[in-house]
Amino acid sequence: MGFAARPDVRPILNSILQGDCIEELRKLPANSVDLIFADPPYNLQLSGELLRPDHSRVDGVEEAWDQFSTFKAYDEFTREWLSACRRVLKDTGTLWVIGSYHNIFRVGTQLQDLGYWILNDVVWRKTNPMPNFRGKRFTNAHETMIWAAKSEDQKTYTFNYNAMKALNDDLQMRSDWLLPICNGAERLKGEDGNKVHPTQKPEALLHRVILASTNEGDVVLDPFFGTGTTGVVAKKLGRHFIGIERDEVYIAAARDRLAGTKANSPEALKVTRGKRAEPRVPFGTLVERDMIKPGMTLYGPGERHAAKVRADGSLATGDASGSIHKIGAHVQGAEACNGWTFWHFRKGGKLIPIDLLRQKIQAEMRADAGA
Repeated sequence: MGFAARPDVRPILNSILQGDCIEELRKLPANSVDLIFADPPYNLQLSGELLRPDHSRVDGVEEAWDQFSTFKAYDEFTREWLSACRRVLKDTGTLWVIGSYHNIFRVGTQLQDLGYWILNDVVWRKTNPMPNFRGKRFTNAHETMIWAAKSEDQKTYTFNYNAMKALNDDLQMRSDWLLPICNGAERLKGEDGNKVHPTQKPEALLHRVILASTNEGDVVLDPFFGTGTTGVVAKKLGRHFIGIERDEVYIAAARDRLAGTKANSPEALKVTRGKRAEPRVPFGTLVERDMIKPGMTLYGPGERHAAKVRADGSLATGDASGSIHKIGAHVQGAEACNGWTFWHFRKGGKLIPIDLLRQKIQAEMRADAGA
């Protein structure tokens, strides 16, 4: 390799590394980042000048960094940077890569050949795509993102399902995302009025990616940092970032954006989590902690059913005994029951769900774990 990897990633958190992405990736410690978002060169196969109907010239991507001599050269480049990314990605981490029809299929092949495991392909459908001025093809109105785990046998990775559902008005988030391209005040322009970067991504897109697949305090790496959209959104969402970029103009623009970006408060960064994400608390824990006392009577809704608490955390009613779930189902003649929401205890003349006591213990457990 010719490079000595850094022993610790912490000194370079929230910074931009200037240089070739493959060389800089090889310097990073192995298994050190939680998420990678990559917006690599698309290797656009464009020929000739593109004009609008009024004969004005379309400002496209003409930079040298997007040009490769052959598909083979592009494939070799893709394999190198994806290999370097896989080394630095934690065993619980995931990678997102975005592209168009020019490159995304070739990138997908390299991903699978290297051992990544594809979780989703997400279509970013643009509300305001550039028209097809020549009228010889369909308008290219979308880009594709591939979301992949580090390996097929990876059992653990972050997916904030309930946060995505909340973001989508309590409906499951689908794999087709309707979002506008970067424009207006968000689009960076130089003193000459031209775009600072030809393919600047909208912050809304990165907000969804980072919120979906990281937690507060995680490290997000962008090996093609450009003008810093990934870093800006990571900072807003309370994540750490590492950017790699070789172009000084892009780096200067990114630093200006980051300097003007404020992180949200810890309270604002809390996300919706489902019951499965909560620490498990047996009903017996409430008895052990004297929050529910042996001999206490628990009641079903409307006090239509009652059962006595025993010292081992089981309930007894009539000639039946068992868990809060089993006895809840028994007294109703049902096949199953969520005992946490069914049973209540009496306090101050009111019936209180036992689930409130469980939630109190779960909050303590999260605090102890630093969540």
